[in-house]
Amino acid sequence: MKLREIQLEDNEQIAQVIRDVFIADGYQKTGTAFADTQLDFMYEAYLNPKTIYYVVEENDIIIGGGGIGKLDNSDENICELQKMYFLQEARGRGIGMQLINICLQKAIEFGYDKCYLETLPEMLNAQNLYKKVGFTYLSNPLGGTGHTSCPVWMIKDLITINE
Repeated sequence: MKLREIQLEDNEQIAQVIRDVFIADGYQKTGTAFADTQLDFMYEAYLNPKTIYYVVEENDIIIGGGGIGKLDNSDENICELQKMYFLQEARGRGIGMQLINICLQKAIEFGYDKCYLETLPEMLNAQNLYKKVGFTYLSNPLGGTGHTSCPVWMIKDLITINE
C-alpha cells in the first residue's frame, strides 16, 4: 500500500472510486461530493495554496483518498477535510486513521486554526474515526460547501495541537 499526493493521471481513478463508494453503499448522490463538478478534476482542484489531496494505492490501483482545502465561503481560518472515501476492500485496515492523521498534520503545517467536515448520518464508521482523532459535533454547518444532503457537521481545533 502506498499513500501519495494526487497526480494528474489519477483524476479518472479517484473520481471512479468516490462514485463507486456512493453507488455500492447506496448513499444520496445529489447535494454530496458525488455531484461536485471538481470530482473529475481533483488534481487541478488541489493545486491551490494550502490545499492537498492524497490517494491510497495498492497494486497500482487507487483504493481511496482524502484531502484538505480551505473551507468554502468562510472568512475564518478553517480548512475542510474533503473527499475522504475508501473502497470496501480498503476499509477496516487502519488506512483511514493513517490518512486522516497525515491530513491533519498538513492542515497544521498550512497554519489552519480548525478543521471542519461534513458527512452523511449513515456513515457511522467514518464518524467514529473522526471522533477518535478529536472531532466534535456541531449543531449548524459552517461555510457553504454546497453539500446540502450532508447534515452531520464536525470540527476539530488545531491550535491546541500546534502549541
